[in-house]
Amino acid sequence: MYPSPPAHRRAALTAVAVAVAAGVLAAPAPALADPAQREHGNGPERHDVAAAPFPAPAQTFAAPAPRAPGVDDTAPYPRQDALPVHPEDPADHSIKLGLTPYHELAPTLNDLMETSDRVSAEVIGTSTRGRDLYLVTVTEPENRARADRQRRMRELISDDPERADRDRTLPDRYKAPVLVNANIHGNEWEGTDASLRVIEELATSGNADTEEMLEGTRLYFVLTANPDGRVAGTRANAAGFDLNRDFVTVSQPETAAVRQVMIDTQPLVMVDQHGYVNGTLIEPCTPPHGQNYEYDIFIENTYENALRMEEAVLELGYTPEDDGVLPPQIPFRDSTDGWDDWPPVFTPMYAPYQGAVASATVEFPMRVNNADYGNLPEEELRRRAAINTDISAATIEATIDFARENREKLVGDQIEVFRRGAAGEEQVVPPEGWVPGFGPEDVYTTEFPRAYVLPGTDRATARLVDFLIANDVRVGRAEESFTVAGEDYPAGSHVVDMHQPKRGMANVLLEAGRDISDDVEAMYDISGWSHGFLWGAEVDPVQEAVTVATAPVTVAAPTGRVDAPGAAGWRLTVTDGSDAAALNEVLAAGAEVTWAEGGAVIAPEAADAVEGAADRHGSVFEAAAEPGGAVLEPVTVAVAGAADEVFTLDALGFDLVPVSTAVLNAGFDWSEVDVLYAGAGLTYTGLDADARAALDGFLASGGGLVGRGATGARLNDQAGLLAATRVAGRSDANGVVAVTAGEGVLTGTGGHAFVYSPGWFTGLGEGVQVEQAYGDDPLVAGHWRPAANGSGGPDAAAGRASVISGTAQGAPVVLFGTEPMFRHHPKGLFGQVAQSLYWASSTPEN
Repeated sequence: MYPSPPAHRRAALTAVAVAVAAGVLAAPAPALADPAQREHGNGPERHDVAAAPFPAPAQTFAAPAPRAPGVDDTAPYPRQDALPVHPEDPADHSIKLGLTPYHELAPTLNDLMETSDRVSAEVIGTSTRGRDLYLVTVTEPENRARADRQRRMRELISDDPERADRDRTLPDRYKAPVLVNANIHGNEWEGTDASLRVIEELATSGNADTEEMLEGTRLYFVLTANPDGRVAGTRANAAGFDLNRDFVTVSQPETAAVRQVMIDTQPLVMVDQHGYVNGTLIEPCTPPHGQNYEYDIFIENTYENALRMEEAVLELGYTPEDDGVLPPQIPFRDSTDGWDDWPPVFTPMYAPYQGAVASATVEFPMRVNNADYGNLPEEELRRRAAINTDISAATIEATIDFARENREKLVGDQIEVFRRGAAGEEQVVPPEGWVPGFGPEDVYTTEFPRAYVLPGTDRATARLVDFLIANDVRVGRAEESFTVAGEDYPAGSHVVDMHQPKRGMANVLLEAGRDISDDVEAMYDISGWSHGFLWGAEVDPVQEAVTVATAPVTVAAPTGRVDAPGAAGWRLTVTDGSDAAALNEVLAAGAEVTWAEGGAVIAPEAADAVEGAADRHGSVFEAAAEPGGAVLEPVTVAVAGAADEVFTLDALGFDLVPVSTAVLNAGFDWSEVDVLYAGAGLTYTGLDADARAALDGFLASGGGLVGRGATGARLNDQAGLLAATRVAGRSDANGVVAVTAGEGVLTGTGGHAFVYSPGWFTGLGEGVQVEQAYGDDPLVAGHWRPAANGSGGPDAAAGRASVISGTAQGAPVVLFGTEPMFRHHPKGLFGQVAQSLYWASSTPEN
């Protein structure tokens, strides 16, 4: 864990959070372009962040994302310790809609637990702002012995599916787990109230069918995965992150909690409640389908459940004429593309990798958020929210009925998914018409390697190994050196045997991905995310079994090291985000640090600070024989960026001061700032004369600029700095790209990068250096087409500069055409950003 921010940073971080909340700083980059009628809030909308001290990062860069306590698999049901009650908040945005405010959740659950032994409520984690996350379990009472039998059956299914498959009585004895994720986008409220309604009905019903259902089922409800957003009326959480885009990264504590619930409960069926699409949208999705699913099993069950949910919604009797409610739509059946299940960033798209054989997003129809929340009469808002609650409850109840009626089949299908993985069998391609409308366009499969080898012993490898383990992937450590396919690997290399039950989870995290540009016209969100390429670890797929003896890994070995000091002390080469975090910690401790060649720094003293930084961040401090040059001071960054950029820069340990066009126009003291980071929310032409003169003076006196995307390039142009022209690629292009290193001031810029609305630079003037360039065939994995006129495609970017640097008008400048901090995911690129800020803040001698 990171230590608490030192005093000199806390005030700045508080100011950053307040600025984000006020809209001074922008939220994370939006999702990709949406098809028509998509009303649920993607597209260009920006997300507000609740005003609070900006949270200290929950991880080091040598460790995985935040962990959550999870669900106790040994305790009997019910579990009815009283939940702590939170203070009343009359500003809770749920109140205006006639919905349940957050502060009423705990009292409501406490009352239900007092009146029913079917209901258990537990805290499974806390939000960014410290609010409790509640998991409610509804099932018949279980003594400890029965609870233990359920645990052992669940473990048998996931650990030894072949044996589970031979146990013909298991599907009848196992209690089917069903998971409802009720409110992950904070301002899509009604799933929480629908869940409470269903829970109360089940808790008090004397119906024989209900009693029978609860004998064979455990129903799990995450009442709100985003309580901070629920209270504030924002889609994002309090750190500005869309949590339903975070499952491939797990940067946020709320996402970690939901992930752990899925691992611990291993649901057969999962449904995720959202708004707002009219008519009600019920998945499954359009192509492209995630290529690591056992899709024949998934689509059969998910489509059947969708039809059940559709029927339940129609039975409510809402009509376009009387209520403004259009009939439901199922993208798989009713759309061509644009609502895909390709990336595992969404909750229901992640769930199949943890055993769900049916999972879906539901988007109830009547918009009550964003502009409608402020503009519509309260009576109309409450009418709409009541309709949404009815529809959400109907889909939940239909899902429960589907699970009850198909329990034995669903259990058998989950066993089959895990059995195929453990046996290393090929995926099954079902025949055309497997479900109505299934055709060749729905076939997306992959060839799983026999194993992956991660030979490194550095931070990037440790980070990835820990992330694999956190996602319940089995990893071994080779006990001696070995050779596979003619390649020699050292002892200590990590091996992921792909004959394992959750091979889909392993492969989706370790594969390079693929170029799907020709497969579909439109994508819903990101299309490439390779953890190996973007997290900086070497990942080798091998087609032969690795026969070396391995020991199971529960946590990666520490990577930090402090050698005996040389004549000049210690040398730290800043190549990774963890190095930046370590360096900033050493600087904050008051150590004298100087620049050396090759992106390195020399720390001649402060042994305690060096030892602590190496231990916390996994960095390596080697003996330094020669002293450095220019002195490096702690770096203060004026940041105009999206929330993911702010979050990452804070995690790297930089002092942050928020700026924007409005802040600069109100008067800003540049004397305490070393460098300006511009990624969003700042335009030079929007500044008044005084603000423009102040910024010009800062730059002329050697203040640096690091710019990202169109905002950074435009500011550079309008301020008359580097002579370069940014060329924009197609706006919805995104993915992992191949890049080559240039010969500028930054190091380690080759290999791979991430793009989202990519850009590149042409017409480079005198003194402008290429730090990084796109490869000859740039797109490795993702979706990047040229525009209709043939421009803006990957061919146009091939060989062009993706990152440039230079000094102009006295200011050191670095411009990025890539997205090195996108959603806090490309961790292997964070070192580039840190190097840019160090260089631009002090123009070191390299």
